[in-house]
Amino acid sequence: MTPAPDAESTAAPDSHLAMRVQMMPRDMNVQGTIFGGVILSLIDQAGFYEARLHGLHRWVTVSMNGVVFQRPVWSGDIVSLYTQTTATGRSSVTIDVQVFAERFTSGDTVEVTNATLTMVSVDAEGHSIPFDSPPTTVESGSP
Repeated sequence: MTPAPDAESTAAPDSHLAMRVQMMPRDMNVQGTIFGGVILSLIDQAGFYEARLHGLHRWVTVSMNGVVFQRPVWSGDIVSLYTQTTATGRSSVTIDVQVFAERFTSGDTVEVTNATLTMVSVDAEGHSIPFDSPPTTVESGSP
């Protein structure tokens, strides 16, 4: 029996592992699969990780396009999200996110979802700023 490919070998080249989370029963809908909204939230968080690589700013999600739920995610699955910047503007970045699930019962890894996000760097008032400008965030506990 040939082992299933892992997410690292099937993720897009030059992508980054943004996060890895085990799905729990609290994330399930009445059909026994993980709510799509839970996956969308994880995609948004992974996009923020990728955006922060471009500058230490507040980043907001402007759009989430092309979300495709290919397969269900089950309680117990380990979900891995890989990100890759595909375009940059003055204040925005376009990010592709691939979502893989390592099945709890078999260990097989399958792509379950993908999406494209546009994120924009903003100042404290919410106005867009060039993402290559000096950092606008401070450490927690700092003035």
